[in-house]
Amino acid sequence: MAYDAVKMADWQISEEAEKNMPMPEAWIEKLGLEREELLPMGRLAKLDFLKIIDRMKDRPDGKYIEVTAITPTPLGEGKSTTSVGLMEGLGMRGVNVGGALRQPSGGPTMNVKGTAAGGGNSLLIPMTEFSLGLTGDINDIMNAHNLAMVAMTARMQHERNYNDEQLARLTGMPRLDIDPTRVEMGWIIDFCAQALRNIIIGIGGRTDGFTMQSKFGIAVGSECMAILAVAKDLADLKERLNNITVAFDKSGKPVTTGDLEVGNAMTAFMRNTINPTMMCTAEYQPCLVHAGPFANIAVGQSSIIADRVGLKLFDYHVTESGFAADIGFEKFWNVKCRFSGLKPHVSVLTSTIRALKMHGGGPKVVAGKALPEEYTKENLALVEKGCENMVHMINVIRKSGINPVVCINRFYTDTDAECAIVRKAAEAAGARCAESKHWEKGGEGALEFADAVMDACNEGNDFQFLYPLEMKLRDRVNKIATEVYGADGVDWSPEANAKAEMLENDPKYADFATMMVKTHLSLSHDPVIKGVPKGWRLPIRDVLIYSGAKFLCPCAGTISLMPGTSSNPAFRRIDVDTETGKVSGLF
Repeated sequence: MAYDAVKMADWQISEEAEKNMPMPEAWIEKLGLEREELLPMGRLAKLDFLKIIDRMKDRPDGKYIEVTAITPTPLGEGKSTTSVGLMEGLGMRGVNVGGALRQPSGGPTMNVKGTAAGGGNSLLIPMTEFSLGLTGDINDIMNAHNLAMVAMTARMQHERNYNDEQLARLTGMPRLDIDPTRVEMGWIIDFCAQALRNIIIGIGGRTDGFTMQSKFGIAVGSECMAILAVAKDLADLKERLNNITVAFDKSGKPVTTGDLEVGNAMTAFMRNTINPTMMCTAEYQPCLVHAGPFANIAVGQSSIIADRVGLKLFDYHVTESGFAADIGFEKFWNVKCRFSGLKPHVSVLTSTIRALKMHGGGPKVVAGKALPEEYTKENLALVEKGCENMVHMINVIRKSGINPVVCINRFYTDTDAECAIVRKAAEAAGARCAESKHWEKGGEGALEFADAVMDACNEGNDFQFLYPLEMKLRDRVNKIATEVYGADGVDWSPEANAKAEMLENDPKYADFATMMVKTHLSLSHDPVIKGVPKGWRLPIRDVLIYSGAKFLCPCAGTISLMPGTSSNPAFRRIDVDTETGKVSGLF
């Protein structure tokens, strides 16, 4: 049943829905699982990925549905809500449907954005567990990542304190001769802690570590999280965790987690993270939650493993790409699908009247402040002008061979006339279009949307990558910039160009993915520029190397791996009822 989302807060809807939520044992019969394939953890359960995939290896995959969006406002345009709403709509049509979404970070949950479980009648439950660490994957990732830093800093201390003969006799280890000015990794914590962006460690005596500058990043920005998202299985995870570049030695040679002999122990910490966590929608469709990597420096998707499991368990499997189609879909298309070998059946382009008005020249949208009235009252001119951004994203998706379904994620303040403009523009661009009121009405409000997606899945497509793997890095970047972002070309800084040339000439990096780093708030590198910018070039200032994940990350702007906590953070509103243990204020 749908609740009154206009009057009820998300936590109230979640609380009501959780009263009849399937407990772990119920999923065994519902999903056709063997008892040993379900790993109960309180009100939740993990699924034993290796056992399920082995038993179901010959079962045909279901339909593979990706959800992306137009360029969003800073408030986001409801990709998670749309993904959940689609599961609910398909569920109401009586089909076997499920999905996979990312795990939220504790940083945003305790800061401004809050949790990311959808909203209204299209949300994941139980929301408290979802928002507070779930079944421990992020904690395991933090332990694995920070163990690598412990290994490195301890090694640097011992190499300083011992000569070569002592080092060999006492430890049996060769001298790695790490350059303290070329340490790539830092420590991680799953909060927005700007005070830890730049720190000094090792203050004290000769037994208190190696004194040097260091840093913290947020946990979901860790390369270990990026690796979890793209690993195919435990063996692949272990190999990648042993290939992370921790630092460079004084001759410029990379020093890896394998060199530090710590990658296997990191795998031990992360051995259980390969198993997705089972949650469900407010209407009780199953949804796997697995991985939560940054979308601007990593793939920004739930995991390949979750998709592999979901495609075996469900006839329709829904997954979401972080940010808009220029970033999220592009990485899903050219990175995730290339790594996984999976072929999507359709992509959903989430669009809102609010975002289209912003692209049409509407006032600035600021998180935490009330929306200007242009966004809550009918304004046909702004919507019509803003449709240019949507049409651009439709054309981006069509370059992959997929004809997208445009979902108008309709808010109750949107008017029929505004939605009609969007539908006309989408259909003129060759896309299917459906309105959906899933936030307000759950699955019942998403039936037109569900039908359009099923039709698109049955149509078939000629899916193909934007570029071949043999294409050189700078050529790939130019193709992405011109054909996806709409730039006139790329301008490389001298440092970035030299680095790119070095990487292109080293066969070790030939099969590394090109993982673009760019703002999600504009098609360009400048977050202020909305709509479809013309007459601009993409500047690349650096190329980051993630050797375990096998990413090369060209940077079109400065990206902080440690966000800051705001002056009015969410944690001020969070409390616990000491009689019942119930948490309030999370969402």
